Amino acid sequence: MSAIRPILSRSLVTGIRTAGVLPRALPAAATATPSLFRYFSSSKPARHEIARVQRPAPRWKAGAVKDGEFVDVSLDEYKGKWLVFFFYPLDFTFVCPTEIIAFSERISEFHERGADVVGASVDSKHSHLAWINQTRKEGGLGQLKYPLISDITKRISHDYGVLVDSGPDVGLALRGTFIIDPEGIVRHLSINDLNVGRSVDETLRLLDALQFAKEHGEVCPAGWKKGDKSMKPDPKGSKEYFQNVE
Repeated sequence: MSAIRPILSRSLVTGIRTAGVLPRALPAAATATPSLFRYFSSSKPARHEIARVQRPAPRWKAGAVKDGEFVDVSLDEYKGKWLVFFFYPLDFTFVCPTEIIAFSERISEFHERGADVVGASVDSKHSHLAWINQTRKEGGLGQLKYPLISDITKRISHDYGVLVDSGPDVGLALRGTFIIDPEGIVRHLSINDLNVGRSVDETLRLLDALQFAKEHGEVCPAGWKKGDKSMKPDPKGSKEYFQNVE
């Protein structure tokens, strides 16, 4: 709230509180930029939910870098397709390029499954472009085969529940991975801490399992991979499964 203290006098704040506009004590979360809107917006607050499995993915539209150009990208563009939407902490860092490049190098495996990939961080699109234009030998990304969006307002990271809101890493996005189905429903989410990278193999395995379950109406046991035995979700199906596995 320090940014607005010079504007609001003590008497004015007291008057606003008396009128019931402000609570007696603002919660600590109100110091975060997205939360200020709940107190100083003239429009009626919208019902808001953080991204959750089995719920519609929070919609977004943002500036991005795609094929070396500045473009606008939105979640709506991916309706009708599977989408792997992942967050990483920051451009020009260390673990992040290993993940971003790994997804790019294996993009054809996602496309073969009818899926697209989009990456996001809290950096500007200009920072994204500068990092892409830097060679991989110099710590850059080089050419990427999917868009990186700019969540410079941090609103998307907040909506997906990956924004760090306290401590030394405040303002960064955790390594969140979301698999969204063609109807726009979140079917998987996982969040790594900043110092541990993700596995593209595991992301593909999860995508295969989610697609199989959606298509066949069966369930995928622990460690299931494409081609493995699945299970019908009833007592008889469970018994048949365990009779046929070693």
